[in-house]
Amino acid sequence: MTKERIATLQMLLCATLWSIAGILFKLIPWNGFAVAGMRSLIAGITIYVCMRLMGQRYILNRKTLLAGVFSGCTYLCFTVANKLTTSANAIVLQFTSPIFIIIYSALFFGRQPRRQDIAVVLATLFGISLFFFDQLKPGYLTGNFVAIAAGMFMAGMYVAVGEIEEAERFSGILNGQALTFLVGFPFFLATKPPITPTALTALVILGVFQLGLSYVLYVKASKYCPPLACSLLGAVEPLLNPVWVFLFNGEKPGVFALLGAAVVISSITVWSVCGQKKAA
Repeated sequence: MTKERIATLQMLLCATLWSIAGILFKLIPWNGFAVAGMRSLIAGITIYVCMRLMGQRYILNRKTLLAGVFSGCTYLCFTVANKLTTSANAIVLQFTSPIFIIIYSALFFGRQPRRQDIAVVLATLFGISLFFFDQLKPGYLTGNFVAIAAGMFMAGMYVAVGEIEEAERFSGILNGQALTFLVGFPFFLATKPPITPTALTALVILGVFQLGLSYVLYVKASKYCPPLACSLLGAVEPLLNPVWVFLFNGEKPGVFALLGAAVVISSITVWSVCGQKKAA
């Protein structure tokens, strides 16, 4: 397999791990900032251990600090959005990130988007909207804005991480975990949430797998997978989220969900195949 295909598989596995967040957040009745902070503490330890095992050194410079700010704000906004609005709203609105990637790339790097890039972004957003058509709800204005902010920060993270070397990528993501912990830990102390076996188990799974190992895969994938490609492959996250809800809560996806999934998968598949043919 080519390095690009391996990176694609790594990104798909990463997005699969990201997708378990919604079902696990429901098991932790804590303040959103407290959940984000403690999740990032566990994730940061996981990432640091992986860095040591891979012989990656920690680097602190302007680039890794910038990547840390973007990634940390992404973690905070997405977690808090899940507490202030529905999981469907949070996921769909966060997935505005491909639009912001195109905007950032044009503004800061002078990269004009290709017509096929704009087309696949719009098609993917349309498909995801269909996927959650029956679940999207009004009346969550603050949470919806926080979710859009998560999309903006996530786009910044994709662009910032995609422009630096691997050791800096790991360091930037680790900085993001540290920032999130520093912001969230005071909320954990102030609210004194109940530490039940269910909440603790969910938190460990979130920290180790959903945020820790997933971002190790993301860092490895981003070496050969451009920011926009990473973001679009991340569409697996919203597609799988209702699958976990169905498996654990018994909520069956409707016709719009199946149609939306077909639109997303077909759009990204055609875009990827065309991109590989052009590269060849």
